[in-house]
Amino acid sequence: MGSENVFVLKTFYINEVFKSKIAIIKNKIYLYSEYTIYQNRNMKRKVTLKQIAKELDVSISTVSKSLKNSLEISEDTRQKVQAFAKLYNYKPNLIALSLKNRKTKTIGIIIPEIIHHFFATVISGIENVANERGYNVIVCLSDESFDKEVINMEMLANGSIDGFIMSLSKETQQKKDFHHIVEVINQGMPVVMFDRVTNDILCDKVIIDDELAAINTIQYLIKKGFKKIAIITTVDYVSVGKLRTEGYIKALKNNDIPLHENLILKIEDTDNFENQIENLIANNDIEAIFAVNEIFAVTAIKIAAKLHIKVPEQLSIIGFTDGIISKYSSPSITTVSQNGVKMGNKAAMMLIDRLDIDDDDDEHEEHYKTEVIETHLVERESTI
Repeated sequence: MGSENVFVLKTFYINEVFKSKIAIIKNKIYLYSEYTIYQNRNMKRKVTLKQIAKELDVSISTVSKSLKNSLEISEDTRQKVQAFAKLYNYKPNLIALSLKNRKTKTIGIIIPEIIHHFFATVISGIENVANERGYNVIVCLSDESFDKEVINMEMLANGSIDGFIMSLSKETQQKKDFHHIVEVINQGMPVVMFDRVTNDILCDKVIIDDELAAINTIQYLIKKGFKKIAIITTVDYVSVGKLRTEGYIKALKNNDIPLHENLILKIEDTDNFENQIENLIANNDIEAIFAVNEIFAVTAIKIAAKLHIKVPEQLSIIGFTDGIISKYSSPSITTVSQNGVKMGNKAAMMLIDRLDIDDDDDEHEEHYKTEVIETHLVERESTI
């Protein structure tokens, strides 16, 4: 090869190297600029796998595998993902440790309390389906506490379980702080909510139509000739109580029955409420009571007996949740059945179906469903 050709090749090579270094420098300047902007705008936000996937237009699975240096992913994609993660200081939290690395074949269940028969029936329904499909369950109580709910999720998500089925605590709904659930979902762990749910979280849900169930219940009482109907309910930040109260109000308006605020009792302290119910019954002319849970209903019967008011001859009472208390109280309580076992069955099926989808199939990620379980009224002795 002539010296002129050698000189041309060397010059070409130097130019290409120079251009490549210029491109790298420009890219670093651009990335630094983007990083600075991102830092300023997102000082308190943590970068998640989901955000990285969205920014780079790849799947969450691809991001996860790239960060683990999986040979299934091309070197170019791995380097791009790792560079982006490093630039934005991505660090997996405790919840991420359980991500798809291994299957425990265990489901975590978090419920707000255990005294209501409803939650026991839901657990039974979940366990039936889980066992049939080769899964075990771990049950945790949040005791209506936001902090306990967060601790339970972090404890279970460190590798103990594959997914969650949960009903929100009262305090979580009050705070409207769902960061712990968002973190779990963003890291790829499926969550199914039941009964107490929130529209602020995108996940699968199993509910009843609380508002419609309440409308039908009040309509039942109105057809029996009652117009002076009271409701014993929860504070509004508890989703199911709010919806049942809204159904009560709508049913009265639909039948042109005046709404009296003094007949709406909203209970916050579920440990000490007997005096409030006694004041409601003793100080108002009431023909019927709709209680949004079983405990409120049986307490109303107890207070009525104390005040020498006969149920159902002088006061009809309807509760919610067809549990043991409703069946065996005296008189037995007419109640709205929530079909807790069916709700648990459906929640378990939804979660396990999602867990059993191939990890590489990312088409399912954003397609969440809300299943509505039908309710029905069980007539007993507490209504005429």
